[in-house]
Amino acid sequence: GIGGAFQYGLQVSIINSPAEYIKSFIRETWLKRYGFSPSEEMITLMWSFIVSIYSIGGLLGSSSAGYLAVRFGRKKAMLFANAPALLSAALMGLSRLCGSFEMIIAGRLFSGVCGGIALNIHLLYAGECAPRKLRGLIAMTASTAVAVGKFIGFALGLREVLGVEALWPVLMAANALPALIQLLTLPFFPDSPRYLLIDKKDKEACI
Repeated sequence: GIGGAFQYGLQVSIINSPAEYIKSFIRETWLKRYGFSPSEEMITLMWSFIVSIYSIGGLLGSSSAGYLAVRFGRKKAMLFANAPALLSAALMGLSRLCGSFEMIIAGRLFSGVCGGIALNIHLLYAGECAPRKLRGLIAMTASTAVAVGKFIGFALGLREVLGVEALWPVLMAANALPALIQLLTLPFFPDSPRYLLIDKKDKEACI
């Protein structure tokens, strides 16, 4: 769940805290580029785009999750989901340094792709790997991971942690940590028995 549904929960909640800082960043960047301040309507439009483009990324990720799960297997597809997560963290974390609010928009799109893939394949992978008696309990880990992700996102956004103007790019790049943890640990996990038997036709590996 660390690189699965947790990523979705984290990205949904983490965007709330730095809202005013990102709006100020858009205003300052616009002024430096064009020599005049944008209207409040334009700043609101850009902010709305930053928030909502996550859903577009989620749609793209969810649409490709089924293909990736069958083509590469559940485990490899989960590992693949970390690529857009790390890319999004790099884009958002370096956005202020590069003076580009467009990097935040692109980063949110890629984090949405990660969330869409990870949320769907987490459920699939956990459910197929779980023993029959524990299947219901294991399937519940997805909703638990979402809730924990939201909680961690809100906690990181507190002023006492990363919710200050100097640290908002670090806050936006926080999804890199669970992605790295999963990249280091998931290769040691088994692949889904159902995938091995039905998609790979490898009965021995399934057993």
